[in-house]
Amino acid sequence: MSRSWNRTSHVIVGAATALAVLTACGGGGDDNAKGSEDGPVTITFWGWAKGSKEVVDAFNASHKDIRVKFEEIPSGNAGGYAKISNAVKADNAPDLVSIEYPMLPEFVSQGSVQDISPYVTDDVRKKFLPQAVELTTLGGKNWAVPCDASPQAFYYRKDLFEKYDIEVPKTWDDFRKAAEKVKKADKKARIGTFFPDDPTTFQAMAWQAGAQWFKAEGDTWKINTTDAATTKVSTYWQGLLDDDLVHNNASFSPEWTNSLKNGSTVGYLGASWGAGVLTGTLPEQSGRWAVAPMPSWDGKPASGMLGGSTFAVTKGSKKTEAAVEFATWMTTTEDGIKSRIASGTSSAFPAAAELRPAAKKAFDATYFGGQDIYRLFEDSGASIGPDWTWGPGTGTTNTVIKDQFGKIANGGATIADAVKAGHEATVSELKKRGLKVEG
Repeated sequence: MSRSWNRTSHVIVGAATALAVLTACGGGGDDNAKGSEDGPVTITFWGWAKGSKEVVDAFNASHKDIRVKFEEIPSGNAGGYAKISNAVKADNAPDLVSIEYPMLPEFVSQGSVQDISPYVTDDVRKKFLPQAVELTTLGGKNWAVPCDASPQAFYYRKDLFEKYDIEVPKTWDDFRKAAEKVKKADKKARIGTFFPDDPTTFQAMAWQAGAQWFKAEGDTWKINTTDAATTKVSTYWQGLLDDDLVHNNASFSPEWTNSLKNGSTVGYLGASWGAGVLTGTLPEQSGRWAVAPMPSWDGKPASGMLGGSTFAVTKGSKKTEAAVEFATWMTTTEDGIKSRIASGTSSAFPAAAELRPAAKKAFDATYFGGQDIYRLFEDSGASIGPDWTWGPGTGTTNTVIKDQFGKIANGGATIADAVKAGHEATVSELKKRGLKVEG
């Protein structure tokens, strides 16, 4: 991931318009960065990740010099990013916000967040996975504090797999065969779900297959959402949909949740944080679920990243130092990770490797029959493909693909149509921003 992301950094800051934006949002120096009130500095924090309130409560209980006011907002793609962007434009944004890795270049290029390099020391950077540091570094500057990594994982109903005599799939060919067996065993049941509202799940599978949607060379962005790897994934999933082997429901919707509750969905292609989703959504199914590595094309370990959170300071904040201190506490201390996971709703896989034993200890694995899910996440994390890069047009890409995905159910579009439309819209958007683009 290192080489590709460093190239990306140079493209973002090398283009004249992007450079102007990045320079403008770098923060206002020490006076702007430090709180100056007598007594505690109060900062505001917006986020949506499971356990966030518990983390804030724990921090406030153990710190006297900084107070954190937390507001839960919708997840990024469900309106959270729009809320953050609108607040920044209106000059009433909070001090600290949660931003997933894919969207960070977008917020940086728009000038919505600050350069926090002076407050992220080498000692702090060394705590995180190098990949996570590189995903939050553009042009040699730090723009966010990494929180978690998010390797893919396959969650499945162990009891129903045993009942239907289905082996856990190791390859995508196995997955299709298993899907056929599930449907044959119960005509209402499906092995999993295609999420039309969530392009990031599809992107993670394209990443796993070796796709490179955004590639930086010299001062030029090369955009290709229709490369061979993506086409393979598109064709595969279109086949599953055409043959009615998976459901087509919005992620975390009542339809999806009810299908899990009644056993008509017996698997979930998610990420490390998905364990918390299941334990929080389906507590009554404790002991029935297990976790396996993502199926891969050749049976060898391979993963993309599905989401993963960072914490960034908005451009208007005058309390940068305090905000970074809180973000660092959340992401690098045992107390921070324990307070998040002990809530019972989070299975965060820390980007800070030294915190993973604490995370494993804090997570109650009873739900998964005592399975060591953090060891599985560790192995999956090591298999994340190294060549994927996020570009500054991800918001446009995802919006267009999501719109087209929504038309698939009634035959108005195909997956291939959607990713092609995403390609065209992204190229057009980056050209409007004055960036050099090929694609």
